[in-house]
Amino acid sequence: MDAERFDTLVATHHREIYRYLARTTFRTSEADDLAQETFLRAYRAHRTLPPDANARAWLFAIATNVAKNHFRAESRRRRAHAAVRETRNETDGAGPEGETLFNEARALLDTVVAGLPLKQRLAFTLRKVHDLDYDAIARSLDCSPDSARAHVFQALRKIRRSLNGSEFSLGRDER
Repeated sequence: MDAERFDTLVATHHREIYRYLARTTFRTSEADDLAQETFLRAYRAHRTLPPDANARAWLFAIATNVAKNHFRAESRRRRAHAAVRETRNETDGAGPEGETLFNEARALLDTVVAGLPLKQRLAFTLRKVHDLDYDAIARSLDCSPDSARAHVFQALRKIRRSLNGSEFSLGRDER
């Protein structure tokens, strides 16, 4: 499939894919992000799609996988937030121990983020701290929205890898 056919594919199916994801997530902002991710993945793989393939079904399969990944990540985030709330309740969060734990975690995260390449660090900060959309990030970094998304993705991947090896004492007795 050539680039012109891909542009036609996007123009033809974007609305339908977006509506599918909006009905799946119940949030238009998430649906917008997931639709963008769907078409980004489709763009990366569109050259392998045979001319006689059902492109609509292919896009729905990609959108479904993107949504599943999103829900898995949301589930992990909810569990992590619940664990933090539980820990905060156990240590009362307001006491010196809770403050120390927070400061340790914050310092580690700041160190990891500071170690990122500049564009990734900037894109991550603009997206996750300042909640800018990818178009605004792209304008700020003088790159395409796809590149902005890729910078954020790479930053998150590197942060996760760096933090996976770090363990904190969360106020529990260690035996």
